[in-house]
Amino acid sequence: MKAPTKFKYNIVSIENGSEKTRSEVLDLLFSPLPGGGACARAFVDNGYWEEKIVSAELYLKIRDVGSAQIFMNGFQTWTYCPEYTVNSRIRGLHGLPKGIVGNWSLDRYGDYHFVDYPNRKGVLHGESYCYFREGGRFLLIGSLSEQNGYTLFTYDAATEQLTVRRDCEGLSVDGNFTAFDLFIAEGTEKEVFDAWFNTMGIVPITDDRLTGYSSWYNRYQDISEKSILEDLSGCAKVMRGGELFQIDDGWEPAVGDWSEPDGAKFPNGMKAAADAIHAKSYKAGLWLAPFVAQKDSRLVKEHPDWLYLHDGEPWCCGSNWGGFYSLDIDKPEVVGYLEEVFRRVFDEWGFDLVKLDFLYGAAPFGSEKETRAGRMIRAMKLLRRLCGEHPILGCGVPVMPAFGLVEYCRVSCDVGLDWNDKPWMRLTHRERVSTFQAMSNSVFRRQLNGRAYISDPDVFFLRDDNIRLSDGQKMKLASVCALFGGVFLTSDNIGTYDGRALANYRRLLALRDAEVTGVEVTGKRITVSYKLNGEEDSISFK
Repeated sequence: MKAPTKFKYNIVSIENGSEKTRSEVLDLLFSPLPGGGACARAFVDNGYWEEKIVSAELYLKIRDVGSAQIFMNGFQTWTYCPEYTVNSRIRGLHGLPKGIVGNWSLDRYGDYHFVDYPNRKGVLHGESYCYFREGGRFLLIGSLSEQNGYTLFTYDAATEQLTVRRDCEGLSVDGNFTAFDLFIAEGTEKEVFDAWFNTMGIVPITDDRLTGYSSWYNRYQDISEKSILEDLSGCAKVMRGGELFQIDDGWEPAVGDWSEPDGAKFPNGMKAAADAIHAKSYKAGLWLAPFVAQKDSRLVKEHPDWLYLHDGEPWCCGSNWGGFYSLDIDKPEVVGYLEEVFRRVFDEWGFDLVKLDFLYGAAPFGSEKETRAGRMIRAMKLLRRLCGEHPILGCGVPVMPAFGLVEYCRVSCDVGLDWNDKPWMRLTHRERVSTFQAMSNSVFRRQLNGRAYISDPDVFFLRDDNIRLSDGQKMKLASVCALFGGVFLTSDNIGTYDGRALANYRRLLALRDAEVTGVEVTGKRITVSYKLNGEEDSISFK
């Protein structure tokens, strides 16, 4: 593959009622990187603008890609994004009846409502960054800021062209406006990703890894004070003081109603639950989805004016919990409500960490004054303010707006209790539940761990009940979690672990210190090589 040497941009805007086009071809000036690679910036800043943007596109030629692997980052943390080849295609929702898509709101979880999916061989797209890889050599193209709109990449293998579009259509500009600021680097994996993050000036808030328990992937919403205390009592078999015990979805009466727990499930309240966790010397974590509310929640019934409207109707974000809506963070009442919720969670109940989920719901659209990505970044900064120094584990969030704003962040979809769900579920959206897809994302987004935040590859299982994974699949999942993430949680009732499970758990803890030495992709098979205590080994899955 050959790195581009020039770029062309084309910006169409409306100024004083007339359409205006700016177009130019510019050279890329590469500077050497310390390890022998090189980097350049494609920067388009036309100074002072007073107009409305119609479109902004930039074009790069990526030649001789041949057998190289191509990675296009998916929109949000759950979006499946493996390495592709020039013969791959991204299907999206093609082939699904519109009635099914509409009834289940399948087009609301990702970028389907604002990105075209041509479903054509060799046409691949992604957001914020992408790379082309030949062996250990990487060509990385990444945005340096998404404030002015998501950076949308589309590579067409037939024309060898990478089209970069800024998601800023309809934005009214009154002042200096940077249309593009791209970082382009060629070199080793470490070299190009280190250089990209150094150029952005982003460093992780913490380097503390998390180990512990999450309630979700065993009991799901069927939790109670009794079940939480039962699982808590068993954690002493493997967990040490300072590790995390996190209560997931199911404690609240309905998503959106965060002020009090479900009294039937938690009769002594959430402070009692946090106190019980602290009595075991663990950190107490709690799950919330702060920017959404399910349709039958008290919040929706009492405050319909708090909902985000699109074309005059509440924006439905998906079909979970019977359907759920976006909240409008421009409403002072919404911000005030969230301020009170987080004050209660931290100051009254005493939780140490929050897992914040379905965050994409904050910004389904932009406006004339703010891009979609700009709104998402503003929402993440709001959460950072509300949580103060309490750690955030982000989930269901567009990838780059979370950089440097959360301590921990999911990089994959939810794992399942089987390998790759039912055949008909594989025809749905890219954000679906899948153990295989979660593992793949953890591998291919590995470069974010320790640079953007500490990555969460989701949970692993060692139990034998309520699980349809084979022993081999469980160990492969757990190994990927150990190798590629800084968050290492299980949803098992650890108290039921026998001698074999306990031995595997300890073996996996040691694996967290292994060095990943290589990743190879052959068809659908992914092989990860690593070195631990001087010995080389590998795992492979498909």
